[in-house]
Amino acid sequence: MPDQEAFMTIVEQAAHEFLMWVGFGTLVGLSAKAIMPGKDPGGAVATTLMGIAGSVIGCGTLFFFWDGIRISPISGFGFFAATGGAFVLLFFYRLLAGSFFTESEDGDTWFHGYRRSRRRRRMLRDA
Repeated sequence: MPDQEAFMTIVEQAAHEFLMWVGFGTLVGLSAKAIMPGKDPGGAVATTLMGIAGSVIGCGTLFFFWDGIRISPISGFGFFAATGGAFVLLFFYRLLAGSFFTESEDGDTWFHGYRRSRRRRRMLRDA
């Protein structure tokens, strides 16, 4: 019987950690999206995953570059580090997705205006 109680304790702790990371990741993802201007990609699940990954990136970066620092992601200082990590993650996602720099496409207004005026001149010429 003691093995079953120990197993249930481990399962309860794991469920508690999982739910805590999901809640924390949601708050971090929402704060990073609030800081970054513009249209945000993804929905609720993407925001949560970005927050969790951002906390790993932000807290891991602090842990890597400063000797002797022990930071808990679920703390005040960890929240700012995680938000910074999620902000960097969102920035690079937008940069690689092309929402910062776009090349000319069919939806560009100057190109359609040129085609429209050319079409108009052709219609006047043929009439």
